[in-house]
Amino acid sequence: MKKFRNQFGFTLIEMMVVLLIISVLILIAIPNVTKHSATIDQKGCQAYVKMVQGQVEAYRMELNGVPTVQNLVDTEYLNADQITCPDGSALSIDSSGVVSSITVIE
Repeated sequence: MKKFRNQFGFTLIEMMVVLLIISVLILIAIPNVTKHSATIDQKGCQAYVKMVQGQVEAYRMELNGVPTVQNLVDTEYLNADQITCPDGSALSIDSSGVVSSITVIE
C-alpha cells in the first residue's frame, strides 16, 4: 500500500484525550452550576417578597387595612399567578403586614 505524505488529521488517541479533558471539565462545572441555581432561586424569592411587601404597604395606605394575599389579588395589586415565589414557596401576610415565605410541600 502506498503511504500518502502530508496527510493531516487526528488520531484516535488524540480524540480520546480531548474527550477525556472535556469530560473532566464538565464534571467539575456541573456541581457549581447546581449550587448557584439554588442560591439564585433563594435571592429571587427574597426580592419577590420585598416587591410584595411594597404592594402591601400601598394597600395599607390606600385602604387603611392589613390585606390578605387574596385581598391583594382581588384589588389587582397582584395577579393571580403572583401568589407564590419563583421557587414554589407560598406567600402569607402576618398582622404587621410583613410578607413571609412558607415552603409548600408537594
